[in-house]
Amino acid sequence: MKTITFSQATLEAMQEEMRRDERVFVLGEDIVRQGGIFGQFKGLPDEFGSRIIDTPISETAIVGASVGAALAGMRPVADMHFADFVGVCFDEIYNQMAKIYYMFGGQKPVSMVLRAPDGLVNQAAAQHSQSVEAFFLHIPGLKVVIPSNPADAKGLLKSAIRDDNPVLYFEHKQLFPVKGEVPEGEHLVPIGKAKVVKEGKDVTLVSWSMTMNLAIKAAQTLEKEGISVELIDLRTVSPLDKETILSSVEKTSRLAIAHEAVKQGGVGAEISAIVAEEALDCLDAPIVRVGAPFTPVPFARSLEQAYRITPEKIAAGIRGMM
Repeated sequence: MKTITFSQATLEAMQEEMRRDERVFVLGEDIVRQGGIFGQFKGLPDEFGSRIIDTPISETAIVGASVGAALAGMRPVADMHFADFVGVCFDEIYNQMAKIYYMFGGQKPVSMVLRAPDGLVNQAAAQHSQSVEAFFLHIPGLKVVIPSNPADAKGLLKSAIRDDNPVLYFEHKQLFPVKGEVPEGEHLVPIGKAKVVKEGKDVTLVSWSMTMNLAIKAAQTLEKEGISVELIDLRTVSPLDKETILSSVEKTSRLAIAHEAVKQGGVGAEISAIVAEEALDCLDAPIVRVGAPFTPVPFARSLEQAYRITPEKIAAGIRGMM
């Protein structure tokens, strides 16, 4: 094991996959000149030259070109700068990228990855702070991954690049400097498989991305109060690993879900529906969802702090169900 940052882990994944497969290339805004807005591509132009492409400021062109390149047999990795900007190229994502393989009878896979830095950062306000993974849970033909730590960041990105399906790869902006242990050598994390981070007996707590780290802190607090929490890191929101969730709920009889995205219509709602449909008899208490209020992300620091999901809010929600 070695200890590196989340950003370094994704950089290693890119280097390894580009060395392994000449069809892999990168395109996006400020990739060559700046190494990406968060430096997550820094150094790649020195090694891979013309396979790292700076594009005009057009998300539509970036995703459209990536779909075309994938149909031609390449494996593009497109950078979205900020996940908030997917609205600009939404047609290319949900009508082209997601549906071409199905509509043309499986003649051509669309093997591409769309990397999208998401999540709340200090006073980036309503258009640069959103968590939008729930949009894509509703679109057949897409895989959606969302790591919470450096090891999964590397392993999921490598798996995404090798996948023959289009993959959205959300990477929380606050996670880029976070350090963690990453296995040496070849390291792949399967898409569609959640991870039981910690076993417990009183309540199942499901989370992902940056909020998973907050959930861990909440669980540590609750353990001191005698509440045993089973922690599940979803890692992939589409396809959902419902088997792992249902198995845990059958054991603990309680379910809490925490995510940074707006609570209304979030991934937590889908998980709640699955458990209500398939494991209602196992529940000893109503399901608890902890998510952001139904409002744009505020700019004012005090309001932003009130908007944030915190370990205290997660712990309070679980205490209420106990």
